[in-house]
Amino acid sequence: MPGITPDIEALSLADLKTLVFRLLEETASLKAENAALREEIARLKGLKGRPTLRPSGMDAATEPKPAGDRPHKRRRRGAKRPTVTEERVIAVAVPAGSRFKGYETTVVQDLEVRSLVVRYRRQCWRTPAGERIVAPLPAGVRGHVGAELRRYVLVLYHQGQMTVPGLLAHLDDLGVDLSKRQLVRLLDDGQDAFVEEARDVLRAGLKTARWISVDDTGARHRGKNGTCTQIGNDDFACFATTRSKSRLNFLELLQAGRGAYVVNDAAISYMGRHNLPGSVIAPLQAAGAKRFAGRDAWTAHLEALGIAALKVHPDPVKIATEAALWGGLVDHGLLSDTVILSDDAGQFNVGRHALCWVHAERLIHKLDTFTDAQRRAVERIRARVWWLYRDLKAYRQQPTARRRAELKRRFDALFTTRTGFATLDRLLARLHANRGELLVVLDRPEIPLHTNGSENDIRCQVTRRKISAGTRSDAGRDCRDAFLSLMKTCRKLGLSFWSYLGDRLCIPDAPPILPLPDLVQARSAQG
Repeated sequence: MPGITPDIEALSLADLKTLVFRLLEETASLKAENAALREEIARLKGLKGRPTLRPSGMDAATEPKPAGDRPHKRRRRGAKRPTVTEERVIAVAVPAGSRFKGYETTVVQDLEVRSLVVRYRRQCWRTPAGERIVAPLPAGVRGHVGAELRRYVLVLYHQGQMTVPGLLAHLDDLGVDLSKRQLVRLLDDGQDAFVEEARDVLRAGLKTARWISVDDTGARHRGKNGTCTQIGNDDFACFATTRSKSRLNFLELLQAGRGAYVVNDAAISYMGRHNLPGSVIAPLQAAGAKRFAGRDAWTAHLEALGIAALKVHPDPVKIATEAALWGGLVDHGLLSDTVILSDDAGQFNVGRHALCWVHAERLIHKLDTFTDAQRRAVERIRARVWWLYRDLKAYRQQPTARRRAELKRRFDALFTTRTGFATLDRLLARLHANRGELLVVLDRPEIPLHTNGSENDIRCQVTRRKISAGTRSDAGRDCRDAFLSLMKTCRKLGLSFWSYLGDRLCIPDAPPILPLPDLVQARSAQG
């Protein structure tokens, strides 16, 4: 009962721990309430209150502070030490009788960007048999454009985020004589090898990844609104622009171009979980054909079974198609034990699913409050969420069975709290219903607690959308997605995108770069 001091000596070790955690929670709540009261007093006095913390600051604010009594000072970054590629000796006129005292070294970084027009005079021969032989052009030359110019254009457009008009003006200033049509062809034509490598990166990532995080943002193609979806983790990133953002579209993207529809145990289980009637599942199980290559073959199969003509809820064609795509993923060994981490968008809820804690906390932060009591209730809950989140981060570093059980108990205690603020209580109950997805980290400590990586990755697509609207051709869309994927993957693998393009475009003296899918697989195996 309140006001009665418990007999400490009579409590067991487990009861003592429970009491300590309860007291710590109450202390955190009282601190939050005290801060809210101080802010309200300052507001009534006309003083400037404390600044409101942005919801995305939860992850940074819960990082452990550096040890020591003195405040941590950021160490100034010194100048980088570049690798010397050339050495020049500078002489100076001196009076007669001066003694040489060595050299004073100064390292200077510079850049040489200039237009180069080469006329190749290729030998032509006629053999005794009448065959004409012409000396081949150097590797990397395609048409009337050299490999270095192609690399320069690709880097400025995709990594430098330049627009076509801006890039065209820049090249013109350098003395490069290209029309707008020629420049667009440099960006879009003949890039099939890059598109295929980006697709192989996705396949390699899905096959070996312990987890992936996903996100999407708006994208325009052929003058119509669409969606660009990001899929990736710490080892790779992939982008794909489509018209839809449905779960069916997401499962098709996870196929990575295979388009395999398979009715297996995984597909049947998917149908059952999504409430497809047994009268629809039975003919799919009984049918002789189980594998279908492509959407047309699968659609014809559904029509032959009479499923396509059914007009019931849930839509049997939609659920059965999603299930067959999921069965195709399992059949190819993709996402076998992979956790999909998302911001709770419904289309990403497939397989083993985890939720982002930052987005969950943001729901609480964005609640509209109208009274002081409601504001204090929200602040108390947020303080407890931040405390729990900090301890989940610590658990990821040192997971134990005892801490896992305690964190589950604290989660239940937090999200079953009744504050008297009806809207907040309903939200807490909703978040408690997502207990399994929010606490996946307790069983899989390697999984992040947030989708910050996906949001950082997809920012380049947001920037591209702002500066150059959208794409006009399918080739332009595929190239934009492929090069963004390859550029982000290179950065995560610690590779230079400039060097990568140099190797793929056969530029002389460019350092060799192994296929990115092989590097992704090797890195996943090490992790």
